[in-house]
This record gives sequence, structure tokens and C-alpha cells, in this order.
Amino acid sequence: MKIGIVCYPTFGGSGVVATELGLALSKRGHEIHFITYSQPVRLDLLGSNVHYHEVNVPEYPLFLYQPYELALSSKLVDMVKLHNIEILHVHYAIPHAYAAYMAKKMLQEEGIYVPIVTTLHGTDITLVGSHPFYKPAVTFSINKSDAVTSVSQSLKDDTLRLFDIKNEIEVVPNFIDFSRHKTHFTDCQREIMANDNEKIITHISNFRKVKQIPDVIKVFYNIQKEMPAKLMMVGEGPEKMDAELLCETLGISDKVIFFGNSNEIDKILCFSDLFLLPSITESFGLAALEAMASGVPVISSNTGGIPEVNIEGVSGFLSNVNDVEDMSKNAIYILKDAERLKQFKANAKKESLKFDIHQIVPKYEAIYQKTLKKCMILK
Repeated sequence: MKIGIVCYPTFGGSGVVATELGLALSKRGHEIHFITYSQPVRLDLLGSNVHYHEVNVPEYPLFLYQPYELALSSKLVDMVKLHNIEILHVHYAIPHAYAAYMAKKMLQEEGIYVPIVTTLHGTDITLVGSHPFYKPAVTFSINKSDAVTSVSQSLKDDTLRLFDIKNEIEVVPNFIDFSRHKTHFTDCQREIMANDNEKIITHISNFRKVKQIPDVIKVFYNIQKEMPAKLMMVGEGPEKMDAELLCETLGISDKVIFFGNSNEIDKILCFSDLFLLPSITESFGLAALEAMASGVPVISSNTGGIPEVNIEGVSGFLSNVNDVEDMSKNAIYILKDAERLKQFKANAKKESLKFDIHQIVPKYEAIYQKTLKKCMILK
């Protein structure tokens, strides 16, 4: 198949999933065309089966905000015609499904029929989509898609609760490419980040309010009072500066490392003993899954799709949002005993195998085939 993939090209979960899905599909013989405003951060392989097409948005003084949806829909029309793309897989309802539908209608005027598969990732539903200004457009985009998937049962439930959806929504969870999580590092490299007697605690996110960054630091503050430990903070975002100030206030700045956005996440996770994810909500919890794939147990909130990934008492523990004391207690419980920590690490790795990319990609292929077949019948 010739598949067009539209996504945000950033470090966020949806962009990572879309990129790795495209690469996996290319390895299975499909021709993949990424169509977005810059090359996705995980897209390091271009070739005969993988292509990238940049969406340029011309600057017009007339517009206060430049019309990206218009530029994207026009680019989709051009790329479908130029490369004979058979199906569009768009990640995020707004603006991508909306732009894809516009492109689909323009192409139909020329007798070209291209179905749309829309994957819902989270904030397009729970944050952007639920806003009164955007709700009609989101509802329209989902209902006009030829197939719709969501990355968790929790997100599917939220979508059906918040919108008047006529379309069927199929749950296809996020996944892990385990070839990216093979350990290539030696134990001696661990000393770059911490001493032998120190436990390594990690948090990876976009440092937005929803990630509860102060709670990450407070949980770590309680951990380091019980044992030598270091905290690795990976990512960039609006809450980072306040997080650094909180570390200074608590007197733990020498125990916390802020990496910013990093291309060495696999190495950091490889040496981590525990992962913290106290978010207010997560549609899936991809960061937790990536930690588990590296054998790192997770202390998290029990919200959204996280309980579908992090299994209570097995791969880690779940607590109510803002319950710093419970999270701290659970973290210390895992870390205090070497054998217990070893067992939780093994459990985390085992649970993550359920989300192996090789089990998930065929589900998307089946959806593409079913959607194309339905499109041919309707045509």
C-alpha cells in the first residue's frame, strides 16, 4: 500500500508513535509518505519506501494567524496525485483530520477517492476538542473519517462521552519498537549519571502543567531522604524553570539533572531504577511504556489510560492524582529492597511485551485493508 501519514513532527507521543508506525510499515513493504511542516524527530531513515514532504505555510500580512489547515489540505491533494497515495492516516482530529477531509473532497471532484483513518491521541479530545470553539469541528472530523482508532479504552470512553460520535472507534494501543530498547551500554557507563550507591529516578515529559512536575520533585525529595538518589529530568516545557527553582528551594539541586530534550533517552532509561509519572491525565502513558520496556518500574497516577499500561503491584504502583505521600511510600517500598526492585524490573519488562510493535502494526494493516475495501464498495 501507499500510505500518507500526517502527524505533529515533535518529541510528543503522537509524533513518535506515528513515525515509528510509518517506519515499521515501510519494513513490511509499504510505501510511506510523511506529510507535515518539518521532518519528524524520530524519522532518521529516508529511502525508497520512506518519504518526507514538507508543508510550507506562506506568510500573508492579511492573516493574523497563518492558515496551516489550508496549506496542509492543498499539500495532501498534490501528494496524493503525485505519488498515487491510496490511504491517509492522520494523527489528531484537529487540525489533521479536518484538513484531510477537505483534501478528500477536493480529490473527489477529480474522481480520486482516498479514505481517511484518524487516530485519536488525547489532547485533541480532552483538551482542544472539548473546548466549545472547536467541539463542532472535532465532532465533524471524527464522524467524516472512514475509520477511527484511539490509543486506549479510556480515551475511547472520553470521546464517546464528550462528543456525539456516529462512527465506530477501534482501540489500537500505542506500542514499543523493542529493537530500540536493546541494551548496548556497559555498567561502567552508569557512573556518568550517579554513584554506585545512588538510585536513579527518571521523569520524561514536555513539562506542561498536566504532567504535575512539582509532584515529581516532591516524590523524589521524599525518596532521597531515605536513600542516596539522583533525579533525571528529561524534556523541555513551560514548567521547567519553576521546577529548577523548586529544587533550589528544597536544597536538592545537586541531586537533580535537567537534560532538556535528549536523543539519549534509551541510555538514561537503561540505568534508571524507577520512573515517575504523576500526571493529571494521560490518554495512554507512552513514556511509562518506554520506561517499562527498558525494565524500569513505574510510580504513576491512576488516571486516563495509565492503568491499562502500568499494572498495580506488578510493573509498579498507581496512586490518586496529587497523592505525593502514597507515591513516595510506594517508590521507597520498591527501591529499599534489592530483590524486590529486581522483581519489579523484570515484571515491568514482561508487561511491556504486550505492546510489541510487531503485534500492533498488523492491526493497523487490517484497518487499512478493511477501509480501502469499504471505500471501493461505496465508490
